Amino acid sequence: MKPNQKIELRNLKLEDYLDLKNASIEAYSGMGGDFWREDAIKILLDKFPEGQLCVTVDGKVVASALSIIVDYKKFGDNHNYLQITGNYTFNTHDPDGDVLYGIEMFVHPQYRGLRLGRRLYDARKELCENLNLRSIIAGGRIPNYEQYANLLTPRQYIEKVKMKEIFDPTLAFQLSNDFHVRKVLRNYLPGDTQSKEFATLLEWNNIYFQKEERLINTPKTTVRLGLVQWQMRLFDNFEELMKQAEYFIDAVSGYQADFILFPEFFNAPLMADFDYLGEAKAIRELAKFTEPIRQKFVEFAMSYNINIISGSMPHIEDDKLLNISYLCRRDGTWEYYHKIHPTPSEVKSWGMSGGNRLVAFDTDCGRIGILICYDVEFPELGRLYAKQGVQILFVPFLTDTQNGYNRVRRCAQARAIENECYVAIAGCVGNLPQVNNMDIQYGQSAIFTPSDFAFPTDAIGAEATPNTEMILIADVNLELLKELHEYGTVQNLKDRRSDLYSLIFRKQE
Repeated sequence: MKPNQKIELRNLKLEDYLDLKNASIEAYSGMGGDFWREDAIKILLDKFPEGQLCVTVDGKVVASALSIIVDYKKFGDNHNYLQITGNYTFNTHDPDGDVLYGIEMFVHPQYRGLRLGRRLYDARKELCENLNLRSIIAGGRIPNYEQYANLLTPRQYIEKVKMKEIFDPTLAFQLSNDFHVRKVLRNYLPGDTQSKEFATLLEWNNIYFQKEERLINTPKTTVRLGLVQWQMRLFDNFEELMKQAEYFIDAVSGYQADFILFPEFFNAPLMADFDYLGEAKAIRELAKFTEPIRQKFVEFAMSYNINIISGSMPHIEDDKLLNISYLCRRDGTWEYYHKIHPTPSEVKSWGMSGGNRLVAFDTDCGRIGILICYDVEFPELGRLYAKQGVQILFVPFLTDTQNGYNRVRRCAQARAIENECYVAIAGCVGNLPQVNNMDIQYGQSAIFTPSDFAFPTDAIGAEATPNTEMILIADVNLELLKELHEYGTVQNLKDRRSDLYSLIFRKQE
């Protein structure tokens, strides 16, 4: 490139035709210097001017990308170039279609070191997103295949290009721009002897595509979380405990939060009246308050218009003592999660049993999961949730010592990174000397994020002051998770070696 040359990306115009023709002749010299007819370009500009792109250098067109919109189900994956273009009439263009179909992309050979093709691909992706189309699809040439046709099938050739054992300039470029190969097409483009008339059916998925437009109740992209760092204190009765809980719900709701998370065993102060019974019997007496608390939380969720994660409480089912957490949605519905891994002290002191159910919960603010305290220290559970599409993982916890807290914190951070999700933890602080096995607490509530450029450099979205009663409120962006899944620096979920290992949940209640 000469100094002071000007590069511009813009929509193609009919007066650009001669430059377009000359550039395409040079680009397709290996196919006999094929070029676009002026009447075809005019039809495209009349039908879909937004889809016809070009790059100019000092005002001269040197690269171009042409496209139409199609209703893809009318064609399916078995089609050729003449069918998709209506034999160059482009009557297949459908403004109400769901796919942006790329029918041309070329760069003049003298300008191929300027990455002009990438600019055109990026502009195409932006157009696809702005038009809310499901994906970009195109038939891609494999021009170097003629050198290997006697040795490799097209599929073997494509695999070797993917693994960089063979270089194909067109396919390698498309793969580097986040396209994937849906299948191999036969007899796609007549006269393409370099590709032996084979082509790759390529697709780029628009992760922002929404199937239908809604004026209200649209899926949230930014979700506001409120975490309660609960100070342990004695309460005179159940009603006083609920007043304190409602105070926090009211406060967090006032900031238009979508979720509020309470800690594990935040209701333990009610056990003070039963301490004389011994630890095992006292916890079962505490379990009698669990259902009334759930009922009150359902009422609060509706009246304060907020989704409540109830922390956790003891629960008796079929004479088994379990540790239960409730999701109380603001529409009045509720679901539950049983702690799967009781700690050794819970088993020894209380006779606690573990649950057998791991189900993701759908909410009006994305798909969530709940892991209670010790559960987050088992990476299998986080990964099983990730397979169910969980975006936010809520972890109510209660830890007595700083090293116990650090186990929960470090493991929660790992779950966020390895499962490409947000993890919110909320714990109790302070002392409760009149309740056995609940004497002291150490905690610092926090929201953890994945670790990539779009997130905080320390992968901490927000954190509370340690050992101080407070609420923590912060926003999380679910769209960033979509981008991370598709374009992250590393892609933990995509890069799992499922050919070597797998993970299953053997039992559900």
